[in-house]
Amino acid sequence: MPKKGGKHADMGEDGPAQCKRAKMEAGCSPSVMSFENPDSLFESLISPIKQEVFFREYWEQKPLLVQRNNPLLAAYYQSLFQLSDLKELCGQGLYYGRDLNICRCVNGKKKVLNKEGKVNYMQLKKDFDQKKATIQFHQPQRFKEELWKIQEKLECYFGSLVGSNVYMTPQGSQGLPPHYDDVEVFILQLEGEKHWRLYKPTVHLAREYNVESEDRIGSPTHEFILKPGDLLYFPRGTIHQADTPPGISYSTHVTISTYQNNSWGDFLLDAIPALVFDTAKEDVALRTSIPRKLLMQVDVADSMKKLSSLLRRLADCLENTRELRSSDMKKDFIMNRLPPCLGCDTDTLTPGGKFPKIDSKIQLQFRDHAVITVEPDQENSDENRREMVYVYHSLRNKRETHMMGTEDDTASEEGTPQQTHGLRFPLSYLDALKQIWCSSTVNVKELNLASDEEKENLALSLWTECLIQVI
Repeated sequence: MPKKGGKHADMGEDGPAQCKRAKMEAGCSPSVMSFENPDSLFESLISPIKQEVFFREYWEQKPLLVQRNNPLLAAYYQSLFQLSDLKELCGQGLYYGRDLNICRCVNGKKKVLNKEGKVNYMQLKKDFDQKKATIQFHQPQRFKEELWKIQEKLECYFGSLVGSNVYMTPQGSQGLPPHYDDVEVFILQLEGEKHWRLYKPTVHLAREYNVESEDRIGSPTHEFILKPGDLLYFPRGTIHQADTPPGISYSTHVTISTYQNNSWGDFLLDAIPALVFDTAKEDVALRTSIPRKLLMQVDVADSMKKLSSLLRRLADCLENTRELRSSDMKKDFIMNRLPPCLGCDTDTLTPGGKFPKIDSKIQLQFRDHAVITVEPDQENSDENRREMVYVYHSLRNKRETHMMGTEDDTASEEGTPQQTHGLRFPLSYLDALKQIWCSSTVNVKELNLASDEEKENLALSLWTECLIQVI
């Protein structure tokens, strides 16, 4: 194990290779983080690496280590979450399992040391100090506004849910065995130091979490120490393990993760059923019957040829299709993502400014928090439901339940099911909605609708949901 503060660049040729690293000196660093827009936030997160370099050379391909000698950034990272924050947070009512786990890696396996029910701070501290247990704090953005700001911007940037966990590990201890995840991982070192070892993936771009045994993973491909202000990225499927070196009282880092179930395969699973349904309306080949007893046959080789032919017909149709519906993935993202972090005391957005009229000029706001979908009418249970346009948004989502799973997602504080927030319009409104989404500003009277009444009603509906403003 490297010594405290050791320089791994001095490893011999037979030692682990170095992760690509970028040095940032305090004198040339930008202001800590830029929240001007999602692009600037991500740029400042991975600085000094440029976005185009990151996605060309590292994203889904290999790890990136950014080591920084920047006291200002180190102090900012520390402010995101500290071990000392636990005492106050425990006073807000934390529960084992839901809000945090206590664990330790013992003989290559994860040993969970959770108690039952509510977390007692003194017991938690005792487990940390005496049992050398790691504290895994779930989704700290529910409590820490600065992490809320960061993750909300990253969700806008990626168009995918972004979760986080904080790991606090005492010296000479390790919380988790070697494993890989099903998410893209960004690690920010907040306090102390952490010794990391990365290994060659056994499953590239893995779709599920899995623990790997030491005898299966071989020697590490990368080995290094993270210090406050440093950042580490690695793709899903990267096998990793980390420990707090002796001589370092403890380590705190936050793992920010994204792109779970967000692959082309997931998109196809979501979009293809609608494509088949729509194409079958026009293509009689898709409406012909399958062979008798096909569902009971063991050898279906002949039918596979027919299926391949139909898939090629679908591919041909796809090339001539202007839109590909992905309603479920869109709704899941919008329904479960963070609401905007507005930096004000109010919990709920309310319409403000001028009232939209036929001669008003309007502008879309919170563009990254709303999606347009075309789906069968949800308010009509008839078999032949007409298609409607739905606008879903996340402006009224609850930060307190972000990434907390089914049990928390499906029930509000009042115990009623959580609803997707949005609006429902006739299909004839689709072009007008696209006008608003694709233009910086648009005049209400120029909306592509048949009557002035429809134009005003559309503008008013969007204004009521805080999705447009009158300028």
